[in-house]
Amino acid sequence: MSSVVDLRSDTVTRPTPAMRKAMAEAEVGDDGYGEDPTVNALEAAFAERMGMEAAVFVPSGVMGNQIALRVLGRPGTAVIVGRRQHLVAYENGAAGRNTEVQLAPVDDTDGIIDPQDVVWAREGAEHHLLPPSMVSIENTHMPSGGRAWSLEQLKALRAVAGDLPIHVDGARIFNAEVALGVPVARLVEGATTVMACLSKGLCAPVGSMLAGSSDVITEARVERHRFGGAMRQAGVIAAAGLVALDSMVGRLAEDHARARRLADAVAARWPACGLDPGSVMTNCVVFAHPDPSALFAHLGSFGVLAGTIAPGTVRMMTHHDIDDDGIDRAIGALDAAPG
Repeated sequence: MSSVVDLRSDTVTRPTPAMRKAMAEAEVGDDGYGEDPTVNALEAAFAERMGMEAAVFVPSGVMGNQIALRVLGRPGTAVIVGRRQHLVAYENGAAGRNTEVQLAPVDDTDGIIDPQDVVWAREGAEHHLLPPSMVSIENTHMPSGGRAWSLEQLKALRAVAGDLPIHVDGARIFNAEVALGVPVARLVEGATTVMACLSKGLCAPVGSMLAGSSDVITEARVERHRFGGAMRQAGVIAAAGLVALDSMVGRLAEDHARARRLADAVAARWPACGLDPGSVMTNCVVFAHPDPSALFAHLGSFGVLAGTIAPGTVRMMTHHDIDDDGIDRAIGALDAAPG
């Protein structure tokens, strides 16, 4: 493990030895022609895991989300989406640059979109408001502390969405699977598309997946090309994704347990920070702090790194490269923190 306890994000994970070996030995071809056998195997494995017909390998989660907007969102319509979702807050305004839809953000403070907000948005079209053409959710929902949608909440959303396609930004959907003990295919039942990252908690060095029906993914490949995301001998990196799907999902429970330890320490140190440790379901600990810069300077003196997701909002994320000793060091630093 690194001498630095890097809790800024689970994107800092490094590929495992098994991934490096698979990458070195990967059979490759030209994916532009659909001839890379390792990419084809990864896409087939992911689609099967999601219970969908097809999938496409893309360089990043942002690209996967943007492709979904291009394929599912009709020009001149609205996309119903949580106001703090990655699609709205953390993609550098990509939707406004890349699509002809308008985002219609609704409250998602607790990580969930209220079905009645979807009903309201759909009815608004009868009152001169922009009609919606799709719904997007984030599962798990990072800004609320990595909360997962329950099956009941997903069912309620599907019921009110009606004929609107649903896109699932499932960058950490496998964290939801492990936290809830529910197969991921059930968590995306009724969704039109789902995006998932291989490069966060699953430790692959690069890449995300977008799954859906065969027709939707055929269109998605066209949009991937337009975005410059078509790759050639991509089996070299797809091989790590296969290892990720095969062997890195179950161990996410370790990250979740370590995040709860961090959450307990944060809540004990700052009882008024707004963090309920019982709400920490996965690997994300989010809390309010009056002076994050001072806190980070203190943590840095212990060799611990953390980050922010908004003014006065600190995030700490556990992952494969943080072991129990690292969590112990981070908790010691939090216990000794001023203010």
